Amino acid sequence: MTLLRRHWLLAALLAAGLALRVLALIAYHPALIYVDSLKYLYGLYPGSEPLGYTALLRTVLLAGDLGAVAVVQHLLGLAVAVALYAVLLRRGAAPWLAALAVAPVLLDAYQIQMEQMIMPEALFEAIVVTGLVVLLWRPAVSVPAAVAAGLVLGASASVKQIGLVLIIPAVAYLLVSCRPWSRSAVISGALIVAFLLPVVGYCAFSYARTGHFWLARRQTFAGRLAAAADCATLRLPASVRPICPTPAEQARGPDWLEHSGQSPLFSVPVKPGTRGALIAELNSAVAHQQPLRVAAAIVRDAVRLFGPTRHGSLSVTPISRWQFQTSYPTFPPWVRIGKSGEILVGLQPAPGTRFSFHVLRPSYGGRASVNRPVAAWLRSYQLDGGYTPGPLLALCVLAGLGGSAVAVIRRIRGGADDGALAAVLLFTATAALLLLVPDLYQFTWRYQLPALLTLPPAAALVVSALMSYRRGRASSGGVVAGQSDPERREDLLGRPGARSQAGGESAG
Repeated sequence: MTLLRRHWLLAALLAAGLALRVLALIAYHPALIYVDSLKYLYGLYPGSEPLGYTALLRTVLLAGDLGAVAVVQHLLGLAVAVALYAVLLRRGAAPWLAALAVAPVLLDAYQIQMEQMIMPEALFEAIVVTGLVVLLWRPAVSVPAAVAAGLVLGASASVKQIGLVLIIPAVAYLLVSCRPWSRSAVISGALIVAFLLPVVGYCAFSYARTGHFWLARRQTFAGRLAAAADCATLRLPASVRPICPTPAEQARGPDWLEHSGQSPLFSVPVKPGTRGALIAELNSAVAHQQPLRVAAAIVRDAVRLFGPTRHGSLSVTPISRWQFQTSYPTFPPWVRIGKSGEILVGLQPAPGTRFSFHVLRPSYGGRASVNRPVAAWLRSYQLDGGYTPGPLLALCVLAGLGGSAVAVIRRIRGGADDGALAAVLLFTATAALLLLVPDLYQFTWRYQLPALLTLPPAAALVVSALMSYRRGRASSGGVVAGQSDPERREDLLGRPGARSQAGGESAG
């Protein structure tokens, strides 16, 4: 009972999050299947995605169906919230503050919808959070802890290739939090080596299997560049100009331009065997002649996350794909529903080839069914505010940036380490990379989910640090004898030579 009284808010939020996930399982059978789900279930487009999620699917499907996969993913979502809560407590956050920081993971309907879908996001999130928790669990990172975190974060790249960027915030955190510089270099080196082991190991496996030393084929920037181009002023060879899209075509967004067979990049007749070279020439022209237009397009998409409402736009992947529906979602020709409720999947060996249509394997769960009243309630919850408000995430970004800046300044000045603010840097830098790198290619609301795992915890640690600072000032009477206002402000930045009379650590 003492434990429950101390953590009552987390318990209440966990109960609510569990209830929402149970409703999602009731609403949709066997699970939600998206276009990209077929890559993992049927091995379509080999090399387009790493196989880490496929390994999870095959393991769970040995004993269950796609509904069991959804159960596992929902459990991972709950576990992520508990892990974040625990590490925030260890970094000094009050229980109520830590609970509020994990509420978005537990209650955001877009997170829950994604856990119900056969997609790698839930597994990727769980691996990322595990790596962060290992780094943050103790105030001083040991070499074994750095190795463990490196192995875990490196393994995330076998689920989603973007996991490669996680080495950057992890090393930045170690450089800021570890003293002296020689020790931070040793521990950072251990983490880097450990991070590379699963990455190189997977690439070696890929080479033996396919002859390609890669995690997956690199996504191109063709859609993003074509959507940003001003074709009227762009200097292009005559052979390239026909594939430069019109404003009406650009309004359909990078995803459509990159993948649709109706896109001018693929539908305009060109000399056989030259299309790839023409697209590359268009990409080069836009990147070199109109880089500011490209940058502006990326920024416009990046700030969508911080809008007060969630709404669709023709220029981005339809938001409806990530929203609960009152009927079983379909994506013809890849996913359709037959007359008797059977799920029909369209399998395409390679982009541009002929489709073959099959009933979803019976072992995957059988016919599609939807509990309409439950699905309607979930949809209403999601559309009527059951998501993390964009302005709140914007405030979290500002707090995270401020806390990160203080942590870096302290490190440069050689001041006392503040574990909470160094953790803010780790969360904020992780968020920046996981959110911004996908925007270089295209914006989709699915790619914004890492914000829920990283931005609120960063803000919670900043609030916790400010509360601790205020308590420290109050316990020392607010003014230390002989210390001017500027000197007191410098204490927050950890400048050497300042010491609180309340028994605080030396800043040196």
